[in-house]
Amino acid sequence: MDGLMGVVDTAVTSPWFYLVLFAVAVVDGFFPVVPSESMVITAGVYAASGRPELVPVVAVAAAGAFLGDHVSYLVGRRAGGRLVRGARPGTRRHAAFGWARRTMDERGGLILVVARYVPGGRTAVTLTMGAVGYRLRSFSLFAAVAAVSWALYGAVLGYVGGVAFEDEPLKGVAVGLGLALGVTGAVEVVRFARRRRRGNEASEEEAGEEAGAVRSGPGGRRPAARVGPMPGE
Repeated sequence: MDGLMGVVDTAVTSPWFYLVLFAVAVVDGFFPVVPSESMVITAGVYAASGRPELVPVVAVAAAGAFLGDHVSYLVGRRAGGRLVRGARPGTRRHAAFGWARRTMDERGGLILVVARYVPGGRTAVTLTMGAVGYRLRSFSLFAAVAAVSWALYGAVLGYVGGVAFEDEPLKGVAVGLGLALGVTGAVEVVRFARRRRRGNEASEEEAGEEAGAVRSGPGGRRPAARVGPMPGE
């Protein structure tokens, strides 16, 4: 364990660490198996002791995330654009792209910022925004907000762990990662609860419409009320 911590200490305190952090944040934008959050949190832990410094860590991680999101956006714009143009009207693919375009136009900025905190989710969102032709200027604005807030969030979580366990950086990293996982879990629980509530509301609305149709009878008209005995009764 001491040998491992020695390697981590040497790597994180090296002047080359900023370049590695930038590269990892860029790649994570379009290839989401690279653990950029873990690296930012680890850097925040060590920043509590002064090396590396907190502000450059935030700036470098944010710049890498911003660039990586744009790479994913451009990939989606090139590859997805052909899919959109090739989708025939009336097909399920055409309807899906239409829904995605409307959703992104309405609240794409919010979706992009929130997705930055969901591993893998941000790549799906940035690819989709490129595919449906979301405006690049608006994308860049919200991508900047998402990247800076994400970098600040990860670095500060690590910094808190580093301050709490100044002489035991491994515990500081564990605390920072635990806090990040806890926040991500809470976000997922809220998203699940909202999806379930919307699903229940939609089911109740459909049930109400079906019940109304049954009461109205065929053709949407209510059966005429009987005012007297029918012939033959």
